[in-house]
Amino acid sequence: MFDIEYKGGNAVVIASKKTSLVVDPKVSLLGLKDLKVKDLVEFVTESRFATGKSDAQVIINSPGEYEVGDFTIIGIAATRHIDTPGDEKHSTIYRVECGEVSLGIIGNIAPGLSDEQLEALGVIDILIVPVGGGGYTLDATSAVSIVRAIDPKIVIPVHYRDAALQYEVPQDEVETFIKELGAPVDNVTKFKVKNDSSLPSVLTTVVVARS
Repeated sequence: MFDIEYKGGNAVVIASKKTSLVVDPKVSLLGLKDLKVKDLVEFVTESRFATGKSDAQVIINSPGEYEVGDFTIIGIAATRHIDTPGDEKHSTIYRVECGEVSLGIIGNIAPGLSDEQLEALGVIDILIVPVGGGGYTLDATSAVSIVRAIDPKIVIPVHYRDAALQYEVPQDEVETFIKELGAPVDNVTKFKVKNDSSLPSVLTTVVVARS
């Protein structure tokens, strides 16, 4: 049905046979080469994670409803980690559906989600969530709280310590999140989703190696 690859930071590529979503592709912020978006779907949780190029097939960067190839997408406004609850919401969290499988994509947001945001996300099978903390993004405790509130079958942690990346502030090891969540762990180079029945029956952490 689709594959998920991890590229560092919050960047992931979600690819079906017909469509590729390139999430938060501006990894030059981390000392890497920006991901290619030409003729693909550029998909960002904050405007600063966009490449700024106009050669993408579609650019999704704000709340709303979208239909792109195999994917149905709902964007939901959220407060960034650096903002206060009274500020305008500059981040977007997403619900992505492909066939019978639903994904949640969480960026660098303030801890916690409102009842309205949780209702808009709905039932989520696979949750992609940053865990590195450092005042820059969700730390392990806040990420675990969001995982518990959403209750997915699979959680894929992103944005954690990596010696090859130049984060603005030090990030925690992914093991900190793994230990606090306490769920079984699978380590893969690429996460392949065949269908909804291929997903585990109990919450599982899937660590996707950066490629």
